[in-house]
Amino acid sequence: MTIRRAHPIDPTALTELRTADDAGHRMRAVTDEEGGAPLRCCLRRSAPGERIALVSYAPLRRWAAGTGVDPGAYDEQGPVFIHAEECGGPDGEALPFANAHRTVRRYSADGRILGGRLVESGAFEEAFTEAFADPEVALLHVRAVEYGCFLYEVRRPR
Repeated sequence: MTIRRAHPIDPTALTELRTADDAGHRMRAVTDEEGGAPLRCCLRRSAPGERIALVSYAPLRRWAAGTGVDPGAYDEQGPVFIHAEECGGPDGEALPFANAHRTVRRYSADGRILGGRLVESGAFEEAFTEAFADPEVALLHVRAVEYGCFLYEVRRPR
């Protein structure tokens, strides 16, 4: 079994998002009184009292810019929680946010959606293996079912 690595939002992108998000809005930091927000910078849930921000993020646009492709109509942006200040990133290799139903969306090397799959808690490795069995699949997005929000990406193993 191959364990895939979940990729958080890149530190350079995080620096940019803390100034202006992908919709052009300035970041508004808040103190998270309750905790539990899924942070895409460090791939864990927030703790009560942490300073966080909800920003607009375009994950496929960011990936495409780094690979030189145009995602066209698949360039979507949506809300993600991040720490309001720089954090240390993920702590460990455990697959984050895997304790609920998720959607695994497949993308080609030219940034087009190739399909997706609803994944039950505990069946992520099977879904990743199935997706990457298709040689056309270059990238996966793991998304929340209830809101469709981007959680993290998984890249084709090298």
